[in-house]
Amino acid sequence: MGERAGRPEAGAEPAEAGWPDGAPQERSATPVLPASLVPALRLLIGLAIAAIVIAALYLGRALLIPIALAVFFGFLLDPAVRRLHRWRLPRAIAVFLVVFVALGALVGVGVFVTSQVTGLSEDLPAYQSTITRKLHALRQAASKPGAWDGMFRTLERVQKEIEPALPGGSATTAPPTKVEIVGPEARPVGFVLDWLDRVSEPVATAGIALLFVILILLDRSNLRDRVLRLAGGDLHAATDAMDEASARIGRYLRMQFIINACYAVPMGLGLWWIGVPAAALWGVVAGLLRFVPYVGPIVSSVFPLALAFAVSPDWSMVLWTLALILTLELILNNAIEPWLYGASTGLSAMSIIVAAMFWTALWGPIGLILSTPLTVCLLVVGRYLPSLRFLEVLLGSESSLAPAERLYQRLLADDLEEAVELAGEFIDARRRDTAGDPAGSAALADYYDEVGIPALRLATSYHVEGASAEHRLRVATDMGELVAELGEQYPAPAATRDTRILCLGARWEVDVLAAQMAAHALAWQGWPASAAEVPAMVRAGGGVVAEPAGAGLVCLSLFGRRPQARIRLIARRLRRRDPDLRILVAAWNAAGELPDEDDLRRLGVDAVVTRLHELLLYVGHLAPAGGAAQPPPLPEDDAERVAALQASGALDPDVVPLLETSMRHAINAFDTRYATVSWVDENEVHRPAVLAGGPAGSVPRELAVCSHVVGTGAPVILPNVRRDPRFADNPMLRELGVGFYAGVPLRDAGGHVLGAFCIMDTEPRELAAADLAVLVEMAERLMESIRDWRKDEDGKGAEPAAP
Repeated sequence: MGERAGRPEAGAEPAEAGWPDGAPQERSATPVLPASLVPALRLLIGLAIAAIVIAALYLGRALLIPIALAVFFGFLLDPAVRRLHRWRLPRAIAVFLVVFVALGALVGVGVFVTSQVTGLSEDLPAYQSTITRKLHALRQAASKPGAWDGMFRTLERVQKEIEPALPGGSATTAPPTKVEIVGPEARPVGFVLDWLDRVSEPVATAGIALLFVILILLDRSNLRDRVLRLAGGDLHAATDAMDEASARIGRYLRMQFIINACYAVPMGLGLWWIGVPAAALWGVVAGLLRFVPYVGPIVSSVFPLALAFAVSPDWSMVLWTLALILTLELILNNAIEPWLYGASTGLSAMSIIVAAMFWTALWGPIGLILSTPLTVCLLVVGRYLPSLRFLEVLLGSESSLAPAERLYQRLLADDLEEAVELAGEFIDARRRDTAGDPAGSAALADYYDEVGIPALRLATSYHVEGASAEHRLRVATDMGELVAELGEQYPAPAATRDTRILCLGARWEVDVLAAQMAAHALAWQGWPASAAEVPAMVRAGGGVVAEPAGAGLVCLSLFGRRPQARIRLIARRLRRRDPDLRILVAAWNAAGELPDEDDLRRLGVDAVVTRLHELLLYVGHLAPAGGAAQPPPLPEDDAERVAALQASGALDPDVVPLLETSMRHAINAFDTRYATVSWVDENEVHRPAVLAGGPAGSVPRELAVCSHVVGTGAPVILPNVRRDPRFADNPMLRELGVGFYAGVPLRDAGGHVLGAFCIMDTEPRELAAADLAVLVEMAERLMESIRDWRKDEDGKGAEPAAP
């Protein structure tokens, strides 16, 4: 399943421990802990620290609970304070105004609930007869003979017969005498003191929390700086952690408020329609109690059900109320919550339940309410502190294994069904994300490129060390079954191209499996492709059993880390039969620099790739009758798009300073050599300026990479321009020495892609998803600034302002 690796080279002698350069050293008098005990010691230290932290949380709850509540309400109220502060209102006045309004809202809700409960308590005596009649009916139903009554009577009779025979048993044992202890009569003073003792603790907690809320809102910036200083010297990681925690908790609270409102309003209206008294009260109670995870919805449903039981002379109101509650819960849990929440917290369902139990055990009901925000903070801390990374693994909703690792593990476990299920989920999700690929050809290629082939790469790395014979057999067998199953689930359409492509596995089973994946992906692109194994074609002595049967291009798949000799051997034998055959090598495990043109000639091949997407591009470039450079695609509304570009004012020379400012920001943010804004006209691409360096002006549309951004309406990322056959020979890019390119669309208010905002560098590099989002945001800001400039130009003639 791959060439053996990891063995020491011949002649290499391991250095003797403690004897460098052959010279003896004195042994240290300090005892050295055996390496085998280090993991156990670290585990014990970690458990000890965890025990200390949990004990501190429990013992210090009288102080920590008000602080946690204050932080919780600070997240809720701080957006309103910042909004008022942006309106030129002093922060102190904004804080007190927001706190006053929040307290007024709480008092108003309390007064409303109290008035409703008072009116309801006055009406309850009128329902006494109904309650009595229903309880009597229930008692009669319960007293009727049931299916188990005969068995219970038999057991009682047997128990009476055997009790006298038991040790200490006696048929004449007297029944126990009941003793009641009567305490002293409660006095009014004692009653008042007892009531004050019960109320003082929650009132004190609320007062301390209110004070902390005001202090946090007043001194937010200073507190933030102190937390950043306590977090350590890495301001970047600490800032990102605080921003992520604030965003996640704020989004969670906003979504929770919307969901509770979506539950409370229909609950109140539904109960009013059914006829349950105080329907508005139960709607408000239901919305408030849903802030308490899991327990709140259950408790909130008890009140209207009990009242419907007391009010209605029959059972219809109870059944209608129960149906209303179940319907709202089903709609909320299965439709609204997944839609609104999404990945708002990043917590798994299991971690939310465990966290609710943990914080409830420590802090009681308040801990239950705060369990989700507190656990989100732990998740973020684990994401940014390497020593606490286990928290992200335990609490996070994302898989702790990469997709390729998950597939490899399922193959090791011989769990083919789940491997196929995971593959289907990946492909279906990628098809949903790719609107222009309803058939799924790109999604299938993405799966093979990002999951399938990397899993085979893992198999080769563990082939010698770590994998047993049974493991290797499972991986090879189940991966073959997986590829065959995907071939049946996603059959390729009829071929639309003439050149036949043969994908050959060079030596090992993993080579053949990767060749089958490449053939399947090529067949989805319209190529008549098939897969085979080299030994089925080329004998060891050089004779050919079966030639490529009219193949115009051969893709040679292999995982060896130093495959040059085998590539030369196979290429030489293939060219003996067909000197004009094009040979493309997929060196999936190639490390370091790839071969240049001289190396390709010595190997006897036309190109070497390391990824499936590169292979698909090179096949279109090398295959006979398909290798001509393809022009960039044209949008369906290209004429309307060009007219929108002419009317947008983006081509006005006065906009150039605005563009240069945006490009300067991009060069600084992404640390690249070049940045440019390109406006794609009907036949030309206008580049008003290129920073830093490079000619400005106009170039033919078919030569500009930005034309592909406009044609696809999506970002174009080229991590290594020199490895992409579509642009490797582009004269513009070669003149600038571009090795990396990233361009995102520039859209107007009508959705037309007028051009591209691009960054370029001389060396190949990767662009992370977060960095791509920043580039997209910069493009959107640039278009907003151009629109604002256009409005000012049309109205007042003002100069453009920097974005």
